Amino acid sequence: MAKNSRLIGMILIGVGLVLLLGCSAFSLMSSFTSTSGNLGGAVLGVVVSIFVGIVPIAFGVYLLTQSRAEASEQADMARQRKILDIVKTRGQVDIRDMVFDLKSNTEEIRDDIYKLVGMGLFTGYVNWDKGVLYSKDASQLKGNKCPNCGGEQEFAGKGVIQCKNCGAEIFL
Repeated sequence: MAKNSRLIGMILIGVGLVLLLGCSAFSLMSSFTSTSGNLGGAVLGVVVSIFVGIVPIAFGVYLLTQSRAEASEQADMARQRKILDIVKTRGQVDIRDMVFDLKSNTEEIRDDIYKLVGMGLFTGYVNWDKGVLYSKDASQLKGNKCPNCGGEQEFAGKGVIQCKNCGAEIFL
């Protein structure tokens, strides 16, 4: 969809420019080639041409910006889908490996993990100190003990429990 709206946006900008330039040129030529042509008619023709050409240009620019936003959103969703696939198939993933595999950075991976937790698509835990992400079923994570070190846990946010000892974050 993003490619279609991008193409349509570019076409509309082209059509708008052709209308703007063509109508302006026609107005100027017809005003100055007539025997009673004057500058007022030429200026009026150019102003009308601007209004005629600006509508498709504006809509084309809008479609181009929307297509860029859609492409960015689709790239984020694809990266999140890859994170889920990697973690679910491997069970335990070094975050540095994930950064390398996804050609991303640690902050983007962290943000994507929190988004996946917020959407309820990922359960598991992460030890940010060791840089390891673990996938677990929610039923395996119930209880008071950290699956990483056995320490006491406390709520850190919506769907997130943090270990007081090792700092591992458990996602429910």
